[in-house]
Amino acid sequence: MLTKRTYIAPALFLALALPASASAASHGDAAIGVSAARPVTALAPPLARFQHAILVVNRRIEAERRARLRRRRREAFASLPAGVSQQTLDAIAACESGGDPNAVSSDGSYRGKYQFDYGTWESVGGSGDPAAASEAEQDYRAALLYGQSGSSPWPVCG
Repeated sequence: MLTKRTYIAPALFLALALPASASAASHGDAAIGVSAARPVTALAPPLARFQHAILVVNRRIEAERRARLRRRRREAFASLPAGVSQQTLDAIAACESGGDPNAVSSDGSYRGKYQFDYGTWESVGGSGDPAAASEAEQDYRAALLYGQSGSSPWPVCG
């Protein structure tokens, strides 16, 4: 498993080494009469590669964080109410909102990952705005609803 610490040492090394090499290059070039601007342009490709490496590392770290969150969610809801599987709920959510727990329909009447309306949300014990509830609570309330009514509350996606 990769962590932010895994990448700190190489990143610091490169950050510290690049200015040192630029300084050394400018002193060597000045001795032979080459403009001091040359080392800066010579550093552009390595700097671009370094910035790209940082971007790639950040994306990997974020992907790992999301994977850990998904694993925790699967473990936390291994036994959802009414015996509904997380895979069933994930399929409904993907169809309803693309899996986005903050989704709101264009007219604002359907909200959250499972596109609850306020009445349905309250009927399964929810309070407030479904789109403002945690993803875990939305999963739990959707499982309760699925246990009560099957897939009929989601006529297109259920």
